[in-house]
Amino acid sequence: MPDKQKIEQAVVKMLKVNMGVKSGERILVLSDFPTAGEWESMSAERLSEFVERSLLAKAVCEIAAARFPDCNVGFYAYPSVGRNAGDPGPEVAERIKSAGIAIAITTYSLTHTEARENACKAGVRVASMPLFLADMFYEGGSMAADYTKVKKESDSLARTITGAKEIVVKTNGGTDVSFSLVDRKGMSEAGLYTEKGAWGNLPAGEAYSTPLEGTGNGKLVVEKGWHPNLKESMTIVFKDGSATEVLGGGKVGDELRSLLKPRTNEEPYTSRRNMAEFGIGTNPNAKRPDNTLESEKIRGTIHIAVGDNAHMGGKVHADLHQDFIQPKPNVWVDGRLIMKEGKLV
Repeated sequence: MPDKQKIEQAVVKMLKVNMGVKSGERILVLSDFPTAGEWESMSAERLSEFVERSLLAKAVCEIAAARFPDCNVGFYAYPSVGRNAGDPGPEVAERIKSAGIAIAITTYSLTHTEARENACKAGVRVASMPLFLADMFYEGGSMAADYTKVKKESDSLARTITGAKEIVVKTNGGTDVSFSLVDRKGMSEAGLYTEKGAWGNLPAGEAYSTPLEGTGNGKLVVEKGWHPNLKESMTIVFKDGSATEVLGGGKVGDELRSLLKPRTNEEPYTSRRNMAEFGIGTNPNAKRPDNTLESEKIRGTIHIAVGDNAHMGGKVHADLHQDFIQPKPNVWVDGRLIMKEGKLV
């Protein structure tokens, strides 16, 4: 069980500052837990992290109940759906929709789901925290960032990428991809979800947009250590906006190849291969490379995702959204270099 004393002040700050909790509100803390099949197939190490995350969610709920006694605080755990953006089912959806604030400390992300989107349309404020770890709450951790400064930089970068005709990303690791953001808005995720229907990740810190469908081309090299359990580098080849090939990556590559396996005119595989997101990390406290929730927020990185983008302004609905982080990238916006080896120009 996480040490509640070590995380208590950060949890209270999260609810007050990031979520803007109000007297009498209903706060729902959500978590997922391993299915019977995952107990059989997952390694002991991954199962341990899975269960620890559920225990952390329970601790957060207990802290919220103790420190905000005038609020209606609840906890709900549901069976894992096995992948990011998988639908959690009607009961989970209804529970989220009935809350004022939903804190989702899960292993698999609820961000790109109808359950999250419909709840936000109903006015619920949602913090999606997939793969969250207790030490992110610790002093100096990624939750301790100055979110006022994070917002300023995220907003500025969002304006820079809005409507760009061409984005080019290259890295020393071999990545060389391009895509268009024509007619697409750059958005800022700064971790302040105090307005009705607001949502995003915690920890936060990024500017992002959705590549125009059909425009993504090139190769994305995901370097070893920069994705959970990735022991060897993996290359994703994009053609006309779709991931057409996954090379290398060991077991992680095998899992991704299975998820993206081409089947002519058959969903969900076609939509899962969509180049879905381009993001730029802006959180100076984020440091962990092998935890996607934190690594995509590392200041000086970018990330590109496959799968669903309909929940963030695009046109593709998919039951998958997976991000891949690029350290020390070179980034051009309409021919202008804005980032050189991870440093803003």
